[in-house]
Amino acid sequence: MLSKNKIKYINSLKQKKYRDLHNCFVAEGSKIILDLLASGVEIELLVVNKQSVDKYTIPTTNIELFIVEDADIDKVTVLNSLPDSVAVFKKKSGKFCFERLEKELVLFLDSVQDPGNLGTIIRTADWFGIKAVCCSMTTADVYNQKVIQATMGAIGRVEVYYFDSNLFFNEIPSGAAIYGTFLEGENVYNLPLSHNGVIVMGNEGNGISEQTAKWVNSKLFIPHFPHDRKNSESLNVAMATGIVLSEFRRR
Repeated sequence: MLSKNKIKYINSLKQKKYRDLHNCFVAEGSKIILDLLASGVEIELLVVNKQSVDKYTIPTTNIELFIVEDADIDKVTVLNSLPDSVAVFKKKSGKFCFERLEKELVLFLDSVQDPGNLGTIIRTADWFGIKAVCCSMTTADVYNQKVIQATMGAIGRVEVYYFDSNLFFNEIPSGAAIYGTFLEGENVYNLPLSHNGVIVMGNEGNGISEQTAKWVNSKLFIPHFPHDRKNSESLNVAMATGIVLSEFRRR
């Protein structure tokens, strides 16, 4: 059985200030939890129902383990469907190395504010072998539980960093390719694309900000079909990210 203090602690991590204070975040459901464990993310606490405890083979000496009834899990979940387990993990740490831009592609998210979109982008990045996602300070918190759930465990494999946008682009090596998606850009299927550099994706409603746009040296556009028919004004940013990454990797 979970104590009131433990329930209060887990629930406090729904708020960013407490995630920052304790340097922890919450993941729910054995699929995501096991994926994070397999990626080496450090676990602090595990709450699991009696029916699912055999799914876990982690040593219990270094973590708090609570084998409980579903009623206890219901007190700490944010999901509509009751998960079989809830875990508290330590946030990942590390420093972004700008020299890697000479060898690989990195995403930069300019004020992507919807947690579901951020999580889906991280999951998509993982699929296409993007190892790092850099974010403006106005992008949603990667450790928001909606983000964590939407990543489906990819957060354990993809590094996520936050930067002041100008400071980030000032550090990029001279001559590096910086791509961005714009309605006035050139057809992504016709442009030469590099295997290294930065791909910028913008805000859901406003796209890439003027502050960030000035750094972009190659503007991309995803064409709609048929070309002569009025369609939706824009694509969902997570969907657009998948299309762009797919074309980069196809080359």
